[in-house]
Amino acid sequence: MEAYAVLETGGKQTLVHVGDRIEIEKIPVEEGQDAVIDTVLAVSDGTTLKVGSPYVEGAKVTLAVAGVVKGKKVYNFKVKRRKGSRRLVGHRQQMTVATVKSIA
Repeated sequence: MEAYAVLETGGKQTLVHVGDRIEIEKIPVEEGQDAVIDTVLAVSDGTTLKVGSPYVEGAKVTLAVAGVVKGKKVYNFKVKRRKGSRRLVGHRQQMTVATVKSIA
């Protein structure tokens, strides 16, 4: 079994392995630079599992940032019955595309 980690970014939890290409909510790191995420909820080296409460102390995931893209469009549609009231709002979240370099 290979090493993996569960990290938290943008209020969401993501399971990652070394070499995975992931999309997370935008973080303030420029393209081509490395980002270090220390909000790791669980980390495994393949044999043992460490689970934090809430985070594992000293655990870090290093990401190589590839760029920023727009995510899928999400619609919010509200209707009040018998009033003729309708409202449509759309939103596209900016996402950071990164590759997992190392889990420590």
